[in-house]
Amino acid sequence: MTDVTAAATPPKSRQRPGPATPRQPRAVNPVLEKLFELYPQLFGAQFLPLKLGVFQDLLARHPDDFKKDELKLAMGQHARSTRYLECVAAGQARHDLDGQPVEPVAPEHVHHAILEVFRRRQARAREDLRPKLRVRLMEAIEASGLSLDDYAERVRVQDEATNALVDDALAQLKLEAAKRDALMAAFSASGKSEAEFADMYGMNLREVSAVLERVRRDQVVLASASD
Repeated sequence: MTDVTAAATPPKSRQRPGPATPRQPRAVNPVLEKLFELYPQLFGAQFLPLKLGVFQDLLARHPDDFKKDELKLAMGQHARSTRYLECVAAGQARHDLDGQPVEPVAPEHVHHAILEVFRRRQARAREDLRPKLRVRLMEAIEASGLSLDDYAERVRVQDEATNALVDDALAQLKLEAAKRDALMAAFSASGKSEAEFADMYGMNLREVSAVLERVRRDQVVLASASD
């Protein structure tokens, strides 16, 4: 005789899973809570890049409030958080414990923060975020004040996939620079005013003027660097 109970019970592999267990919120490190109380302008709703050596500054200013190992662990968690990486990637200045900007973030630190934020977002996104990453990298490269070759040398790593992302941004910048130089060469050879040149080619005068001014600024920078 067939076991009715067994026949009516679906195999385990075909049973519907029950409701997902809600994920428990991650406990906040008590040291980070203390830092938030002491320095809300640095560890509060908005993070700011911290000056190099701020760990030693905290120990010196609060010898009785923090244990060295516990503070080191908390600061590591803070520095690896996406929110902190985002403020570094934005290129904001480093700040001291009084909330004063004291030094710029090194271009390579901005660069690596941008890449890490991209990796975390790409892992959750359904779309390819590489085009947006290229724009961010191009902006960071231009904001660094370094030549394209110097920038590439600073940020080059062992991972070839990462280097390919950098090379893509550098190639696009070189292409845009070549286009600007070509426009300047055509303008210089025309013997016309900017307005006449723009009208002759049916171009927007404001855009033409902006490009020519950019080329002139770049030429001044290159001349100063070679002196």
